[in-house]
Amino acid sequence: MTVDEALAFIRDEGVVLASGKGPVPRMAEIVAGEPIRGSWWAHPKSHDIFRIFSALAESPEIVVCRIVGGKVSFVHWRLWPALARAASLFPSAYLARVDQEHIEAGHHVRREIPFPVWLDGESRAAAEKMSEEEALGALGEWTRIARVKRAI
Repeated sequence: MTVDEALAFIRDEGVVLASGKGPVPRMAEIVAGEPIRGSWWAHPKSHDIFRIFSALAESPEIVVCRIVGGKVSFVHWRLWPALARAASLFPSAYLARVDQEHIEAGHHVRREIPFPVWLDGESRAAAEKMSEEEALGALGEWTRIARVKRAI
């Protein structure tokens, strides 16, 4: 799978998990071309998965956050207004942008940029023009499942 194909997949789906189980597709399995049991790091295509994850995280079209059940998720920019409009329905930690920085010591440090600091002005303005139901509809069916679980 190429980076362009991965971006196109997320563009079509809107919200995709990196690898955790949940109600939306998992990018690790899309790249691998099959279900993955256990850690994707042990999969023969782990280098491809890592390459795609890294490219997606650097793409201006994608925000990496934990919107789906607190698990690492890729959200396409077309849904950022919906994410902003529905923000009050999710724990704030789920909306923080997750960035990885490679430091000189040779390892990665995870940094989180709180919501709405990372959100652009265009998405903020578009969010003000939509209803909460429109936002949830745009985000997808998984939000209904998440709301039911929260209500229990």
